Amino acid sequence: MTRRANIAIICGGLVLLVLMGAGWFFVFQDTTNSYDPEEKSSEPPSAAAATKAAQAFLDGWARDKPAEAGALTDAADSATAALQSYADDLGLTKIAFSGLAVRESSPDGTTTVEFDVVANVADGRWAYPSALGVVQDEDGYTAVRWDHTVLHPELATGQSLAAGELTDEFMTARPATADGRKNLQDFPSLVDIAASIRDDADGDGGRPGHGVAIVDSAGTQVKTLAVLSSSKAPAIRTTIDARLQAAAEKAVENPVLDGMPAGVVALDWRTGHILAIAYSGDSGNIAINAVKAPGSTLKIVSAAALFDLAGLHPGSAAPCPDSVLANGQTFGNDPGVSPDEGATVAEAFTVSCNTAFIKDGFNHLVNDGDASALHREATEVFGMGSWSIGGGVGTRDPSIPADVEGGDQAAQFIGQGKVTATPLFIASIAATVANGGFEQPIIMKNQPQAKAPRPISARTAGYLRTMMAAAAAHGSAAPRVGDLPGVGAKTGTAEEGDRTNGWFTAYDDRIAVAALVEGGSSGADSAGHVVRDVLTAD
Repeated sequence: MTRRANIAIICGGLVLLVLMGAGWFFVFQDTTNSYDPEEKSSEPPSAAAATKAAQAFLDGWARDKPAEAGALTDAADSATAALQSYADDLGLTKIAFSGLAVRESSPDGTTTVEFDVVANVADGRWAYPSALGVVQDEDGYTAVRWDHTVLHPELATGQSLAAGELTDEFMTARPATADGRKNLQDFPSLVDIAASIRDDADGDGGRPGHGVAIVDSAGTQVKTLAVLSSSKAPAIRTTIDARLQAAAEKAVENPVLDGMPAGVVALDWRTGHILAIAYSGDSGNIAINAVKAPGSTLKIVSAAALFDLAGLHPGSAAPCPDSVLANGQTFGNDPGVSPDEGATVAEAFTVSCNTAFIKDGFNHLVNDGDASALHREATEVFGMGSWSIGGGVGTRDPSIPADVEGGDQAAQFIGQGKVTATPLFIASIAATVANGGFEQPIIMKNQPQAKAPRPISARTAGYLRTMMAAAAAHGSAAPRVGDLPGVGAKTGTAEEGDRTNGWFTAYDDRIAVAALVEGGSSGADSAGHVVRDVLTAD
């Protein structure tokens, strides 16, 4: 027997004798019979004793008596404070325990008791399993061994529980299609674009989730333990059309391309809203970032410059020989283009004659070595420049240098030499023609749109629409879109090293589309398939 127990018996006896001598008789409960942490036993308590101690502790906790429950532990002050914080931080209104079961006894003198918790906290009902350890002293008195894991088994030192908004369940933004029904990240080609928009823009209409979480000493959420009401991320509505985007994703994977990298952009030509961006292959997003020679699709701008700056019209002469020499460089036509010395601008455009546009461009638009006319037309009428489409989405800028020299002074009129463009820019060119004015492409509806210094003239727009309709109906674009009503189009083939790239652009009564296929043998036989797939899905 311990010294503490001997003292208790002696003192108890003396008190009893005194009281009896005074003529009184009392029945006492010996409050000194409690666990002594100084004399912890290495022997774990029995299953029955451990279960009884655990039940007494949990009963006090369930009655919302943190001090009463805390007194039954080996660290009364710490336990009392932690139980009170548990109730306060979780907005606890009721807690119940069930399923007490002894799990094990360990060599350190602890018997573990498992139990199930059901707690009514702020925002709902939370259920979880937990466990506690029970120890005893040399006299067999038991106590719950206090540890933060009694509150929840995943708690670490310095952490606590909290109920309320779940920050890790609440996305900053959910970039979505124009109708808000589809997430951009659900489309393979828009994953990176969605990430940029999410980081750049603020959404609306969302709500955070609510539940229970582990937080650190600063109140920062560490881990969600229970979601009691689900979150809804705020939506950021873009201009993307879900149906057209799905069609574009499929179009760049068209089997006829035999795996060649492809990129396509579709615009609402009335507003400049980007309706679809899709690409395939390992070259990145070539729809908005591949700056490559656009080939004969740029003849739309060359023809506009001839009309606006040289006073020509579709019926003006544009001889189409097999080859032409300009600044010491010889240029020829693509296979299938027959020579025609009596061709007009409209006829040369329809069949996509290179030599005709080089002759007319070099003769009418290059003056005393100044070959900047095409640059001016592209900038002033077609809005060429450094665009921001919104949402932090990066795009590469097209380039038609104003100071080209040598053979490049002629090559620019057929989209070669120093000229570079993206499908995004070429789609915008076609959109400008269809609309009768430039509307800068954007992917965010509230994004400011750059203005062209001067509008395309109604006469020039009309000329171009007539020529593009002819190219679509019976010219170089006819194999792909000749059967589609109301379409205007232009093909392009551009040399790049030892291969060619295929280009194709077209518009109908609602959208303008442009595509690039790296390695395509010709515009009609490669990019034309991509554009047709998108047009027919419109």
